[in-house]
Amino acid sequence: MRKALLPAILAVLALPLLAQTNHQLQPDTGLLDEINHIMAIDNHSHPPALDNDGQPDEDFDALPCDPLEPTAAGLMFREDNPVYIKAWKTMFGYKYDDASPEHVKTLVAAKEEVKKREGENYPNWVLDQLGIESELANRIAMGRGLKAPRFRWVPFEDTLLFPLNNSALAAQSPDRKIFFGREESLFARYLNQLNLTGVPLTLAEYTAKVVTPLLEMQKANGAVAVKFEAAYLRSLDFAPAREADAARVYARYVKGGVPGNADYKTLQDFLFHYIASEAGRLGMAVHLHTGGGCGGYFAMEGSNPLLLDSVFNDPTLRKTNFVMLHGGAGGFESLVPYLLMKPNVYADFSEQTWMTSPRHISGSIRFMLEFYPDKVLFGTDLYPLEPQVNWEETGYQTSTAGRTALALALTGMMLDGEVTRQQAIAIAHMVMHDNAAKLYGLSTSQHQ
Repeated sequence: MRKALLPAILAVLALPLLAQTNHQLQPDTGLLDEINHIMAIDNHSHPPALDNDGQPDEDFDALPCDPLEPTAAGLMFREDNPVYIKAWKTMFGYKYDDASPEHVKTLVAAKEEVKKREGENYPNWVLDQLGIESELANRIAMGRGLKAPRFRWVPFEDTLLFPLNNSALAAQSPDRKIFFGREESLFARYLNQLNLTGVPLTLAEYTAKVVTPLLEMQKANGAVAVKFEAAYLRSLDFAPAREADAARVYARYVKGGVPGNADYKTLQDFLFHYIASEAGRLGMAVHLHTGGGCGGYFAMEGSNPLLLDSVFNDPTLRKTNFVMLHGGAGGFESLVPYLLMKPNVYADFSEQTWMTSPRHISGSIRFMLEFYPDKVLFGTDLYPLEPQVNWEETGYQTSTAGRTALALALTGMMLDGEVTRQQAIAIAHMVMHDNAAKLYGLSTSQHQ
């Protein structure tokens, strides 16, 4: 399945979020209606491209979780979630109240009819149904139907952190064995894009001939941000590292041998800071996966957003904007608002909309809004799965849950006298659209 499917998360979801949970039973109807009519900017997603000459798209994720050992899906993201029937009815005219195999066949046929009718416009049609003006597409490369301004590119950069022999890292768990295999394939793909046949022999050449040119190429091809899934591969503890120490490690192992964990971490830490600095120079934000992830071997302790403290406190990186994706979902949500105090740090609540109910999500959102409402971003983390529950349905689920949760959070703040109705409406527009428009330099005009 996808990255949110982590059974261990279920154990922490019952914990209270520092008493921030909203106790009202329903969101204010007028406020929810306002939010439902906002054409949003989706800060994080994995939309698939249209098939190309019969070949299905595989670039929607650098580290898809399907190849991993299967783990049980949590209640909210099982395929019998009744919200998917609502999605079918709303988007495709589904006439049934169940998901029997016979009825699902009619759904799949109806989807194919819409795809045929819409052609290249189908991805835009899906965004229209979801009330999304523009979507940041986290992908290896863009593809058919995913065109600006509706879709904005966010490529992956983790592979640039691991230019040496990764066999020791791959041996840390069955999941990482699969993931490092994929990262090395992506590394080769990037080298090919740069017309390089091998890795340069010095760190200075590596950054000058691989890292910087790749980032510049991605920027020129429309990237508005770059993404790190590093928590699947190592800890988010990117400590400061001296270039001389990193260069020594690189030179010692670039021709062969397996670097020790401490030495390799020094090189990775330096490269992360270098990439983040270059991204800032080029005007691209840095997205970071925080919180829970998929796989039975995922190391939760390494995904704690507090591990990024030294990065956010680095004065040399103050020209780089960082976004904590998923808002620390899976138990770290209460830590995120304090990190938003950093002037160049933002957070979204994508993935939370997959895992939990709007009521739970609303507590996380409210806590962030009570600190920095101008730093909070709407996100879905929509993802392609199977024909009957694909990115259209996951987009409907996550968009609906996110809007409802935001309405619940703001309703609670109104009832408690923290904001007026006018302020709540203004904050809703900030979260759903305007904060992202400002962060990424996108148009502030919305489709009506």
